[in-house]
Amino acid sequence: MTRSQSRSAARLAAVQALYQQEMEGTAIAPLLHEFHEHRLGATIEGVTYAEAEQSFFDDVVRGVGARRLEIDRLVTAKLGEGWRLERLDRPMRAILRAGTYELIARPDVPVASVISEYVDVAKAFYDKRESGFVNGLLDAVAKDARQ
Repeated sequence: MTRSQSRSAARLAAVQALYQQEMEGTAIAPLLHEFHEHRLGATIEGVTYAEAEQSFFDDVVRGVGARRLEIDRLVTAKLGEGWRLERLDRPMRAILRAGTYELIARPDVPVASVISEYVDVAKAFYDKRESGFVNGLLDAVAKDARQ
């Protein structure tokens, strides 16, 4: 598996972990442990999950947790008039938070890579319209975050 494939797997897993964290209120440390032990690279109900770059996964999940207020402000600033982050469903919030974290905290990852990766994650959950929304919103965040 290439580094880009293991990073793609890490991003998808990070979005799943962030979604679970918001649903259940699980603290970050036990959440990371659960994913390390039971999800990353595991076979669940006949589906084998790709090996994910664990340190990258951990960085995204921990980083979103640590900088959530800042991230939510950045995302909210790019939503349309009258829209609030709470109006978006949880998977969408997790995708936008993870993507925004990478844009503000991972200058080693090119903007185009961050955006296309999270558009791909969105396609795993949504139709074309929503993946376009992810593309536009992360592009707007990137213009401020990576001047």
